Amino acid sequence: MKLLAMLQGAAQAAQDHGSTESGPDLQGMLMHHLLDGNELEFQVLGMGPVIHLPQFDPVHIGPLTLNLSPTKHVVFLLLAAVLLLVVFIPIGRAMRTKYTDRAPSGFANAIEALVVYFRDEVVRRNIHHGADAYTGYILTLFFFILFMNLLGLVPFGATATGNFMVTGALALVTFVVTEISGMRTLGFAGYMRTIFFAPKGMGPVGTGLMLLILTPVEFLGKLTKPFALMIRLFANMLAGHTLVLSLLGLIFMFATGGAIVAGGVTIASVGVVSLIMVLELFVAFLQAYIFALLTSVFIGMIQHAH
Repeated sequence: MKLLAMLQGAAQAAQDHGSTESGPDLQGMLMHHLLDGNELEFQVLGMGPVIHLPQFDPVHIGPLTLNLSPTKHVVFLLLAAVLLLVVFIPIGRAMRTKYTDRAPSGFANAIEALVVYFRDEVVRRNIHHGADAYTGYILTLFFFILFMNLLGLVPFGATATGNFMVTGALALVTFVVTEISGMRTLGFAGYMRTIFFAPKGMGPVGTGLMLLILTPVEFLGKLTKPFALMIRLFANMLAGHTLVLSLLGLIFMFATGGAIVAGGVTIASVGVVSLIMVLELFVAFLQAYIFALLTSVFIGMIQHAH
């Protein structure tokens, strides 16, 4: 169903953007589906509603201008948050009432196994002392990113994590949590040594020289970690959808090449895209796991700066 919706969307976008002597506007089709927008499209075979999201006047706060109008990615981000509440609130209540004296069963058992795995093998293994205080945050990151990734694979869905503003906000929150964690654990003086660092046992001249060299490196290292988180998640989710839509675009590029050629390209493209969609399902889980894992690694690194 997702593949049918994407195929129909590709055809509709190509038709909307018009065709030239060289073929349909595949670039316009790609941008139409990958970038954020102010519409929610629920069309199959040219039929279905198109919901235009409300647009608000920009809010001016001093020199800043904020546009609080909802977009397609914002809608699916909020939908992921709502789904998290719908799924996990009943499980949490069942753990406190139904499964107090026995092991959970069914879906609750699977969630418990996943939570225990993250607590023991991801959070505690990387953060060590005081790790349990960060288990809730790490798990929230994992499931929130996972749900956003999966919503991009359902019919008419959009991948909010394919927007660098979304991944940048997640990375910024992780950066703040990491630095505050380091300051609370090391104290102000210990935290400042993670920026102004010089090896012990050196003379005044050597210490000054090492501070001059290493301080910019250490400071930039703090910024590159969240930047890497932002780009890794954004690039991987965007690349998968770009590849799928590009392969679907081959169908329209070869549509005028004769029935045999067009049919062969269509069958081959749909087959390859189907395999890539299965791979994208794996990538959705993998990228959520990597983001959560690296977050715990960064917290552990700053808490144990030595």
